[in-house]
Amino acid sequence: MNPTRLLAATAAAGATVLVLSGCVAKTDAAAGGPLTVTSTADGCAVSAAAATSGTLAFDVTNAGDEVTEFYLLASDGLRIVGEVENIAPGASRTLTVTAQPGDYFTLCKPGMIGDGVGRAAFSVTGEAVAIDGEDAAQKQQAIDLYAAFVKDQVGQLLPAVQTFAAAYESGDDAAAREQFPRVRAYYERIEPIAEALGDLDPRIDYREVDAVAEGREWTGFHRIEKDLWVPAQDALNADGETPAWKDWAPSTVAERASYGDALISDTQELYDYVHSDAFLQTLNDQGVAGISNGAIALLDEVATGKISGEEDWWSGTDLYDFAANVEGSKMAFSLVRDFTASKGDEGASLVSRIDAGYADLEAALAAHGSADAGFVPYAQLTDADKRQLTDLLNALAEPLSQLTVTVLE
Repeated sequence: MNPTRLLAATAAAGATVLVLSGCVAKTDAAAGGPLTVTSTADGCAVSAAAATSGTLAFDVTNAGDEVTEFYLLASDGLRIVGEVENIAPGASRTLTVTAQPGDYFTLCKPGMIGDGVGRAAFSVTGEAVAIDGEDAAQKQQAIDLYAAFVKDQVGQLLPAVQTFAAAYESGDDAAAREQFPRVRAYYERIEPIAEALGDLDPRIDYREVDAVAEGREWTGFHRIEKDLWVPAQDALNADGETPAWKDWAPSTVAERASYGDALISDTQELYDYVHSDAFLQTLNDQGVAGISNGAIALLDEVATGKISGEEDWWSGTDLYDFAANVEGSKMAFSLVRDFTASKGDEGASLVSRIDAGYADLEAALAAHGSADAGFVPYAQLTDADKRQLTDLLNALAEPLSQLTVTVLE
């Protein structure tokens, strides 16, 4: 997984940022002047690589054979500044954004699934643009951009799961082990969405001890994980008491096919949901409070599972999940950041503390690796390392817990 393909949204900019590549002219586009984008099966050609700050219009033409999307992404590759989707073959759509000075990426996604194609750098020069508008309109924009982020993550999750499951089912365990933490990252960034859908999250992501405690059939990522990292005969499960081999044995070829296919089916169900009207209605009903609560919930995921090493008990890949939860939390916070900062001195102070908390936590994680280069196995962390991460989590959780009430003031 390449972090530059992560999408995020920022309500302050009022625009969507995506990564595009292809034949790009090196001329500046005037603010408000049209930029043309041609989306094909393997390219995303933009008529200019730079523009002046202000209102920009991207006229997107789909010259491919599949329905496509176009994105404008922020410099971190995570935040979405703007997007236009459901562009049929032969059709054209226009993305209009208010672009602030800075570095961006453009990108097309034929088939509206996967990593996308034609990633390219895009820069905006000039003066900062004042963002005016009704509070309700800006909040709706934040909700729309969060929906776009979730759909993008699940759109990348589905094909990644299909490839992962194929490796697992075929017995290519080396490939499946390499893919396991990177595939899970897409899910971990948006996990609260699945958790709200009844038993979908348990089917996808339950640990063995939780499934047994609730009398559930154990399926999903962690059932597959145990097959890929077969425990020693005397190993204990994550509860520290139950023998690892109690009521368990490595899956047969037929069982692998069943577990792999079930994971694909459950992920497809998640994909179908986040592309449905019901998902958009739920986000609208929750409002910006749903986004801020999502930021808090993802940090709670770290505190209750990843920091203890219990989540990925057999693979030791907890730091990948840790980092993805933090990325998803920070992205959600970015959408309500400006609403928080607008609440006087107290709001500005809260934003400053949260910004610092994320920065400190990310710096500590970076000492142990990265999603691209790989993180060290969780077992290599010292007690001092774990205490540091726990302290930083607590330091961020305290101001973050005040986020929703501040946004709603």
